[in-house]
Amino acid sequence: MGIVPHWFLPTNGDSRTDLSLGNAVGTGGSRATEGGGERAPDIGYIGQIARSAEQLGFAGALTPTSSWCEDAWVMTAGLSQVTERFKFLVAFRPGLVSPTTAAQMAATFQRISRGRLLLNTVTGGDDAEQQRFGDHLGKAERYRRSAEFLHVVRELWAGRPVDFAGEYYTIRGAQIVPAPTWPQVYLGGSSADAMDVAARYADVYLTWGEPPGAVAEKLDAVRERAKAAGRELRFGIRLHVIARDSAAEAWAQARRLLDGLDPAAIERAQAIQRASASEGQRRMAALHGGRTDALEVSPNLWAGIGLVRGGAGTALVGSHEEVADRISEYHQLGIDEFILSGYPHLEEAYQVGEGVLPVLRRRQLLAPASRDFHGDHSEPGEGIFT
Repeated sequence: MGIVPHWFLPTNGDSRTDLSLGNAVGTGGSRATEGGGERAPDIGYIGQIARSAEQLGFAGALTPTSSWCEDAWVMTAGLSQVTERFKFLVAFRPGLVSPTTAAQMAATFQRISRGRLLLNTVTGGDDAEQQRFGDHLGKAERYRRSAEFLHVVRELWAGRPVDFAGEYYTIRGAQIVPAPTWPQVYLGGSSADAMDVAARYADVYLTWGEPPGAVAEKLDAVRERAKAAGRELRFGIRLHVIARDSAAEAWAQARRLLDGLDPAAIERAQAIQRASASEGQRRMAALHGGRTDALEVSPNLWAGIGLVRGGAGTALVGSHEEVADRISEYHQLGIDEFILSGYPHLEEAYQVGEGVLPVLRRRQLLAPASRDFHGDHSEPGEGIFT
């Protein structure tokens, strides 16, 4: 399969300098307001990003979830009416609504968007963030609950009544009217629990942007788990991008972003990240260790964003050709789906869309634009539940 490029919708606001904006994992965050150099996440601006990304050739965009963000379901349902082909990878937290309600919401979304919903399952790695939503389960419990949740949702999509009795859900006679297109399930995480749930219930396993060797080890671990469950998964990666005509220009932009960071803000963010229960967050923080003098952790892979931003904290930095080289390297490991972003997200969509994507297209690495990149119009029983 060819490379499928996605973008990111910053639903807590956007900025040229504040790298904490767009944070969606509960390790601290902020919210843009009108005025100054920040852009509030109103539907006009987020819609501008979505329409531009669609025009530039991105297949879809991740819409995050956190207490700092606009609700991903509501925002993307609105955006589905002003885009045509663009898919929306909606981040959601299992357990905050029942699996029956979530399946019903997904089916409705599929009908009004003509099959353009994708689901990013966020189990949650930060207890404080989960507790803001009234969820007091521990991390291991949340993964067990997510497994039950996804099991029920998949059963409901077959259109038959579902009875289920588990540790977290007891459901009797549940039924929905499923849409023809199954909303592909994406799930990320570096812990053994995350990999186990992904292997059994996800369609796409996601990783944050670590050096290729570390990514390869994770993918192999997930492949083994999926094979044991009689399944095969696709793989995706979440990365920021700073791409310019020349490497010097790209690294100069990275330096400008770094020079704009307040040392006190770095220390506050690092303290929050160190307290996180997320294994993925631990691995992101370990790449830089809070230092600002050794941030290129692999060729063209820069960990500077993770100094203040929780979650995905690495960026591909370089010329358009170099960034395409690194994307190709990850692709050779088995990664097909690339969820990319940059600050600010409107302008950087053009940098990547007009600079990097044409290079990948010339190399014949992009998935054909005319084909539904998931081939996911299967009815229940035609392979989407394996």
